[in-house]
Amino acid sequence: MSENNLHGTVKEFKQFINEHPKLREEIRRSGRTWQEYYEKWILLGEDDAMWEPYKNEKNTSTEKEKNPELFQHLLKIVDKMDFDKVQKNVHQLNETVSILQEVVGQFKNQQRPQRPHLKRSMNWFRD
Repeated sequence: MSENNLHGTVKEFKQFINEHPKLREEIRRSGRTWQEYYEKWILLGEDDAMWEPYKNEKNTSTEKEKNPELFQHLLKIVDKMDFDKVQKNVHQLNETVSILQEVVGQFKNQQRPQRPHLKRSMNWFRD
């Protein structure tokens, strides 16, 4: 889903989440859903005391600007990916690696031919 198709409150919630990295970490760590926190945010508002532990005063304005931009850029890349093509390419790469492993294995299993003339010359020096 593109950023333009999102409901206004969802965009605002995404902005709120991006401004509170501790909250993102808590959501991921707790195993609770984003929906649950979105509903709390809608009901309580972003100024509620519930969000105080997640506020991070140490963030500079440049950090706040860079992280959402990077995240949005990554989302655009993932959104444009054709996962069928990715899966096909991974499968082809896997087949290629398997073939290379077979070829290398065949070369390792072949013994180098003995050079009889070298053995004879080595015996000359033993006498």
